[in-house]
Amino acid sequence: MASKIFYLLCIIYICLQDKIHVRGQECRLIGKFDLHGFLESKNHELIIGGMFPFHFRTILQNDSAMEEPKSPKCEGFNFRSLRWARAMIFAINKINKQRDILPNITLGYQIFDTCFTISKAVEGTLSFLTGQNETHPNFRCSAGAPLAAVVGAGGSALSIATARILGLYYFPQVGYASSCSVLSDKFQFPSFLRTIASDTTQSKGIAALVTYFGWTWVGTIAADDDYGKYGIKLFKEEVEKNGVCISFSETLPRIYNKDSIDKIVATIRKSTANIIVIFSSDIDLSSLMEALAETNITGKTYISSEAWTTSALIAKPKHFHFLGGTIGFAVQRASIPGFEEFLHDIHPEHGNDDLVYEFWEEAFNCTWPTNRALFYTNISLEAAMAGRKRDVSPIPCTGRENLNTSLNTYSDVSELRITYNVYKAVYTIAHALHDLDVCVPKHGPFPNNECANVLDFEPWQLMYYLKKAKFTSLNNETISFDDSGDIKGHYDVLNWQWKDNQTMSFVKIGYYKDLTSGYEFKIDNSSILWNTPNTMPPRSVCSESCIPGTRKGIRQGEPVCCFDCIACADGEITNETDARECISCPSDFWSNSHRNECVLKEVEFLATDEALGITLIFLSVFGASLVIAFTVVYIMYRETALVKANSRSLSFLIQVSLVFTFMTSVLFVGKPEQWSCMARQITLALGFSLCLSSILGKTIVLMLRKKSAKSKLAERGHDALKPVYQIIVAVIGLTIQAGICTAYLLIYPPWVYKNMESQNVKIILECNEGSIEFLCSMFGFDVFLAILSFITAFIARKLPDNFNEAKFITFGMLVFFIVWISFVPAYLSTRGKFKVAVEIFAILASSFGLLGCIFVPKSYIILLKPERNTEEIVGGRAATNDKSAPATSASITSEINSTTVSTVVLDD
Repeated sequence: MASKIFYLLCIIYICLQDKIHVRGQECRLIGKFDLHGFLESKNHELIIGGMFPFHFRTILQNDSAMEEPKSPKCEGFNFRSLRWARAMIFAINKINKQRDILPNITLGYQIFDTCFTISKAVEGTLSFLTGQNETHPNFRCSAGAPLAAVVGAGGSALSIATARILGLYYFPQVGYASSCSVLSDKFQFPSFLRTIASDTTQSKGIAALVTYFGWTWVGTIAADDDYGKYGIKLFKEEVEKNGVCISFSETLPRIYNKDSIDKIVATIRKSTANIIVIFSSDIDLSSLMEALAETNITGKTYISSEAWTTSALIAKPKHFHFLGGTIGFAVQRASIPGFEEFLHDIHPEHGNDDLVYEFWEEAFNCTWPTNRALFYTNISLEAAMAGRKRDVSPIPCTGRENLNTSLNTYSDVSELRITYNVYKAVYTIAHALHDLDVCVPKHGPFPNNECANVLDFEPWQLMYYLKKAKFTSLNNETISFDDSGDIKGHYDVLNWQWKDNQTMSFVKIGYYKDLTSGYEFKIDNSSILWNTPNTMPPRSVCSESCIPGTRKGIRQGEPVCCFDCIACADGEITNETDARECISCPSDFWSNSHRNECVLKEVEFLATDEALGITLIFLSVFGASLVIAFTVVYIMYRETALVKANSRSLSFLIQVSLVFTFMTSVLFVGKPEQWSCMARQITLALGFSLCLSSILGKTIVLMLRKKSAKSKLAERGHDALKPVYQIIVAVIGLTIQAGICTAYLLIYPPWVYKNMESQNVKIILECNEGSIEFLCSMFGFDVFLAILSFITAFIARKLPDNFNEAKFITFGMLVFFIVWISFVPAYLSTRGKFKVAVEIFAILASSFGLLGCIFVPKSYIILLKPERNTEEIVGGRAATNDKSAPATSASITSEINSTTVSTVVLDD
């Protein structure tokens, strides 16, 4: 395929030269290019080519099918680009004077205007390859010095177009302002190198800047070319790793379109993003900035790429009200000694260059009164003044104008950044040529260890030395290239500030360096001017940050930066801003009221120092004291008939058991311990068991007495009513309960338990009762004794005694049942310390009930009615003075008088 293309190009070349017929068709020259620039090739051994955008755009022409097509002309003079071209000329002149670089070789230059247009850049490229103003690919017909390499072609889009052509021949090209990352692809652009860092570095730097200030809601604007599209793409990839979202993404039109510009302005106005990142050249961006200048959109902070950070085309005083505070990345700045004087050493009549004439006219707003002013149109001055695309001043140029008085970016040497890159590009080529020139024969890098001839070398041979080039430039900067033809990125971070209330100034506020192991990024916050009402850093978020204690709740269908803040649930916290998930607290901890810290749960138990605990202890002690008081009364009056009636010993056992039950309540108060958990239920069960067994012994006697009285079996009843049998009943009941309790303690005893399920915010310290079966067995046995006691007492409730103890025992057992039946639902419906309090209340209520029903009536008679405490009255042989005594009492008493008397005597 390549051979066919080569053959075809050869035929085209022959046709263009000789106009012969090929297969009946005539080959002829299609047209010539209209190229302008600078040329200095005489008396020089080698030429370095250069391409610079001296103009902003080409003139749109109404092409007609009736006219011969012409190469487009350019308009909009670019002072900054002229300074770049002059930097190339300055560097070449300086190299020619140096003895340490190419001492025997002088360099010339050939510079073309690209007009910031791909078509013009391609025209210049083809002219470099052919040596003429016609397109003759594969042939260089110039009789002058050979072209060594090309510097340029300016913007990334231009360099991409030219590098595709130059790469076909492996022709060296060194870019100075083309930072698009795609140019690092050596498969597509094998012969392209550059002295500006790749946008991969710049995009990472801008992403680091956005992340540094915490901006998460950012708008982006990109030029409609490879530079803008790839730059924004890389930026988005970097910031999205850090959770930054893109509010909007707009593209600048390459050709001015009012509707497109108005749409972008409307988007900026409507967006809530206060940070806007723009990847574009100054020329493509100028139309948008002019439109924004006519609006009142303020409060936005713009982040600029290096292509327009220091551009005078954008940094105009009228733009400061909305562009002030802009933060931009700029390539490293340097001072070039002697360059300022060289810039002023320019005059139209010195070099007779058309571009210098135009520069002079634009710089001083005048018109040369010669045909030089008409090189664009080839018409009269009057016609030019009436119809040229650029304004022509009626003031004639004299040539005596002073450049020191002109205010333009050409003579401004304060921000030599791209200019410095041009300077480095020229020196890179010079050092490569020098290395090629000093090659030692038979020790060269090419086949058979050959060297190349500096006056007759192939492009690929110079490319070898360009890739290996390494030297120290200004600022002690070491220049070298990696495998992709890139250098290490070093950017200054600039802030747009107002200077002397007249002009914009670019204040360095930090830097970004690309290092082998990462990057180095530094910002001086104190030196930044923010274009905000409070001069504070702007906030640019879709949603405000979620404070600790809340988490992000993503809104459905919206970017992740747009969210709602949802409070953490109970027991969960977040201790950082913008947390995505809440963290569960450990089991012994709980979240505080703000949900930002786990705090120890409150440990709850019925304490001895709180009011409820003190009250219960007091009631327990009071109850035990009452029992003891009744015991003392019983001891003091132990020989009286009422005390002796129905077993005095059982009465003392009941009193002892009630003291135990009352004092058992104290074990339920206080912090649960292993011993207290084991002791309280056992003590309570044994106390009630002793009490109920003793009552059962009493009631059995009363029941048998009732039956014996009815059956007249006085003698047989006498034997059954011996006190020892009553005590045996009590001992049997206590023994059975003691056996159950012992097995309980040995097999499955209670233990201290931290109850975290009942309440989330508290740890309820309680006793786990261990085996429910054993617990039910213990208290089930007490219930069994209580039921037997109630039945026997109920049967004996109508004994004819004046003081029938069975009635009071019946009432006591009813109280006992009512208390414990009420206790069950109350116990199950409460939690924590109140659950223990309910149990204590039940213990105290049942104990007080038994105490009140069994002993209070007897003590009342003993202490307050001693006249009734006689064997005759107690035994029913004498009538009482109570009006409530039944009328039939005397007759019933007389029937069983003898049996009653004997019973009273034998009770003790």
